This record gives sequence, structure tokens and C-alpha cells, in this order.
Amino acid sequence: MERLLALISLVALTGPVALGDDAPPARPAPFRIQVVDEDTGRGVPLVELRTVNQICLISDSNGVVAFDEPGLLGRKVFFTISSHGYEYEKDGLGYHGKALETTPGGSAKLVIRRRNLAQRLYRVTGAGIYRDSLLTGVRAPIHNPILNGLVLGQDSVLTAVYGGKIHWFWGDTNRPDYPLGNFHVPGATSELPGHGGLDPEIGVELTYFVDERGFARPTAAMPGEGPTWLSALVVLKDKSHHERMFAAYAKVRKMLEIYERGLVEWNPRTERFEKLSKFPDSTVEAGELPDGHPLMVREGGVDYVYFANPYPFTRVRAEPEQFLDLANYEAFTCLLPGVKASAQPKLDRDREGRLRYAWRKGVRVLREEEQRRLLGAARLGIEEALINLRDVDSGKPVRVHGSTVSWNDYAKRYMMIAVEAGGSSSYLGEVWFALAESPIGPWRHARKIVTHDRYSFYNPRHHPMLDKNEGRLVFFEGTYTTTFSGNPAPTPRYDYNQVMYSLDVSSRFLALPVAIRDLRARPTDPQSLSARPWVGGNSSSGEPARPPIVFYAPDRPGIATVPVVLGGPPHAEPDFYALPIDADDIPDTVALFETIDARGERSLTVDPPPPGTRGRVVGRVWRKGLNDFEF
Repeated sequence: MERLLALISLVALTGPVALGDDAPPARPAPFRIQVVDEDTGRGVPLVELRTVNQICLISDSNGVVAFDEPGLLGRKVFFTISSHGYEYEKDGLGYHGKALETTPGGSAKLVIRRRNLAQRLYRVTGAGIYRDSLLTGVRAPIHNPILNGLVLGQDSVLTAVYGGKIHWFWGDTNRPDYPLGNFHVPGATSELPGHGGLDPEIGVELTYFVDERGFARPTAAMPGEGPTWLSALVVLKDKSHHERMFAAYAKVRKMLEIYERGLVEWNPRTERFEKLSKFPDSTVEAGELPDGHPLMVREGGVDYVYFANPYPFTRVRAEPEQFLDLANYEAFTCLLPGVKASAQPKLDRDREGRLRYAWRKGVRVLREEEQRRLLGAARLGIEEALINLRDVDSGKPVRVHGSTVSWNDYAKRYMMIAVEAGGSSSYLGEVWFALAESPIGPWRHARKIVTHDRYSFYNPRHHPMLDKNEGRLVFFEGTYTTTFSGNPAPTPRYDYNQVMYSLDVSSRFLALPVAIRDLRARPTDPQSLSARPWVGGNSSSGEPARPPIVFYAPDRPGIATVPVVLGGPPHAEPDFYALPIDADDIPDTVALFETIDARGERSLTVDPPPPGTRGRVVGRVWRKGLNDFEF
């Protein structure tokens, strides 16, 4: 006992007793695991590999995991494999995973099946984007694969092409040396693909605006309490054809209270935004503001900026002078002027009681939550509801929280990529795709393209400047975070960062029903039915009014569709595509009849054939109704 007490006293005075003079053994090389997409062979980021004793590893942007756990490396180890929107096959006992011989310096490849229509590509921001690749000797495609601009996490991206480069701006940004980071809009640039920039399927090479310490510095530190947020980032040309980049700012305090809004302009010399104006509170109450992601639209011979917030029902002429004056902003609305945001909505109806929508200045948009209340109070009929996006398969309403809208050259329509509020797998983690012939709609049918289980993926942003193959392949990203998800376990390195996806618009799953107009012409006229976009075409613009919608159907082959030709030879190009006759379990669909009258003339109708005509069902299409009134 005395010797033991003496030894304890010696340790207390001198530190631990050395057990030998040998140097510690060299650390063995990690075992490399790569998870790849079954369809494309590409590495899949954000795949979780979990051991039996709950060691959790996450694949990097190459789909690589570096495994070097002491005590387990060199042994056979079972990994449970899971990922948002992906699924690993079950073994004989129902476990989604596989046992691997984890040889030091060795490697293994795991193939995972994608359930998402969109493909996850890589993480755009944050630390350790290609950490595991570098640990196992795999090349990274970007120059700063571990830490760029000392950025650990970034919220909600805005992008615009200005001065021949892509400009990127984010919200609140985390840093390594303290929990509080940059709350005044850090930014970066990258080269355009084909002009020095990376192929967007490979990655994005960001060059941050940094301070003297190398941390991504503020670019929009507007005076006042709390963070500065930006939205409505847009580049406009003045009368001298010079580019000017503008945005709307908001000052935020306490629990996300926005207490001030206004406009800023980018100064290319200082590489910072400068304050132009503060919106008067009375103006904010009276009408619409620039907010959300913008898109350029030419209508009635005039160029406009539309703002998707989340639907693009606000616009202004695409001129700096017009953009800077709120009095020029228009809302597509059924509300009467002079009604404050806090007041009971007053609807514009004609003498017969018909609801009238129009572009109006000094009036606000009728929001979806207001529309629901008016429907519940029977002040608005379902056939009058402008907002009525639905799941194309189930008919379930899709409530849009945030979106990005742009013209798609392949689909020849406006494309919406939107995150749903209150989705089945997560509150703000399910992303949907929709098409419409006009920015204001009708936005009728949507299909889910991405799901995140109990995780948020909010504020999605499509990057039109990255589109490939004439719009067949598009790229979008969003903020991957536990915020609003209820998930208590943030994903290491990935949480509160931007993750990029690609989407193949030519997929048959995305051949959604679109508005089919005017079936009245004779079948010998091949132009009698048009599934092409009717851009513009509202009577107030001086253009001819749109022909009435008759029904909805895909204009290209979809899943289990049949071609329909209205006129011309039997082998002519189909006018549209219908569902098979027996697809009567699809909500909102009706039978499509081909009729032959007494003179032998053929026509198509969704109404039962009238007396004196012969008819047969040729398929099923989606019915007209809901928000299909003529605007």
C-alpha cells in the first residue's frame, strides 16, 4: 500500500509514468468506401454509414467515406446505409446495409438506388466538402476542397450574372473561431461555364470577398439593429446599356422581426452594396415589394421583372428608374386598391358577381393563407382560386413556401421548382416541379422531385446560367438545415449549407399535364389544337385573348401515356398525350371521346357524344376547373 501511495504521489508531481521508450505506431491508411448512384455511377454525397455501435460517417461530395476507426479498421464491419431520397437494398433479414472487410489502404464501392427524380451532386459551401476524398487519395475538382473563405455554413443563396461573372450572395454565415459569424451578406464570384468556369455537373469554384483575416466579409452592412438580408437580386441595363445590380434589403431583429426594408445597389469598385432608399411604411402597406427570386419576362412588347414570392404575381418594368419606384410595381390580384395588409380583403367583382383578376398598381397580392380563409368563409369559390397547385398523381394540394421560376427552353414553358410547407416527410424539405404557359399560371400540376426526411431544404434557387443541353438539364440548390425540421441531430459539416442538385427535365416522369386549348376547329386543320405556350395573350396588353382551356394533358410522352392526333394522317405528330382508358384511378381525370358526326367529321371532346354522333373513348385527360378561369 505504501508503494502504491508513493507511486500515486509521484504521478501527481511528475505526470503519467512512461511505459516504454518506443515511438507510437504509424497510423494505418484509411479504408476508402465510395457510394455511387445505381443509374449514373456518380458518387453520392450525404450518405450516412452507421456501424453497429453507432459510429456515424457521412460521404463527402465525391460520395467517399474515409474509415479509420481504431479497433475496427482491419476487421469485417457492418454498415447501415441510408440517405435522403436514396435507398440501399435490404439483406435477407431486412437490414439496409452491408458488411465490408475494412483493409487498411483498401477500398470498396457501394451502389445505392435513387428514389428522387433529381440527382444530388455536391455541397457548394462549408468546410470539408471533399474531406474524405483527400484523406484517401481521391482528387477534388475545386481548388479549396477543405475550407474556403473560412466558411463553415451559409444560409439561402442569391445569384445573378453581372460583369461577365456569376455573383453569389448568402444570408447568415458561420465561421470557425466563434458561434456568431457574418450577418450582413457575404458574397463570392465564379466564372461562367464555358468561360473559365467548371462544368456545373462537376462543381462551382467560388472566390469569396474576404476580410484581412481571410473570412468571407460583409457586402451589405446596412445601418441599424440586427442582421441584413437581401432578396430580389437583379441586373438591369440603364439607358446607356450599362449593367446595374440591385437588390431589396431587410433589417431583422429579435425573433425574425423585419422592421425595415429598402433598396441597395452594387458598387463594383468597393464590391459592396450601397443603400439607395428605405421603403416608407405606408408604401409597404399599400402595395407589393420586390421580394423573392426574380425572372425576366417579355409581355406585350415590354420587358418586365417578375418576382416569385412564392408565385410570380408581382412585377415591374425591367428598367432601373421603374425598379427604384414602388409606385410602378404591379400585383396580379383580385383585391381592390386601398386595402391595407392587416385589413379584411375586399374582392373585385363585376355586376354579375364574377371575380376579376388584373395587374394593378398600389394593391397587394392575395396570399395563399388569405385565399384559404376566404374559401372557408364562402367568399371565394374554388373555381375562382388562383393558387391551386396539386400533386399530379394523388390530387393532394401542394402548399408552396418558397420557389424559383424561370423559362425552360426544353419544355417551352415556365418552370417552377418549389419547396412545400408541411410536406409528408419534413416540414420544409420536399421539393416539387411544375410547368405553366405563363408566369402567372395556371399552376395546376406538380410532381415531387426531392425529399429530405425530417430535414429542411428551404429557399431553393434554380441557376438558369448553368442550364445544359438546351434546358434539358437544370441545376438548383437549397439550404440543408435542421431549422424548422424538428430533427435534433444536425448532419456534421453539411448542416446549414448549400447542396446542389441536377434535374433532367426530359424525364418522362416530368411530362406533366399542360393546358390544352381550343378543340373547336375542324380535324383537317392541324393547328386546331395547340399545346404550345401562349406567352402573353391577355386582352389588357392588346394581344389576342387566349383560347379557352378545354382540359389538361401532357404534350410529350409520359409514363404509360398514349399519343392522340386530332387531325392529319394517322402517323402525324401527336397533338398531345393521354392516359390509357383504364386509368380511372387518377384523381381529376375524365374520359376523352373521339366523335364522328353525320357528315363523317371527327372531333375530340370531354363531354359525352351528343345524339346523332358516334363516339369512343380514346383515353383519359385531366379536367378543366379549379383555377382555370380566363385571365
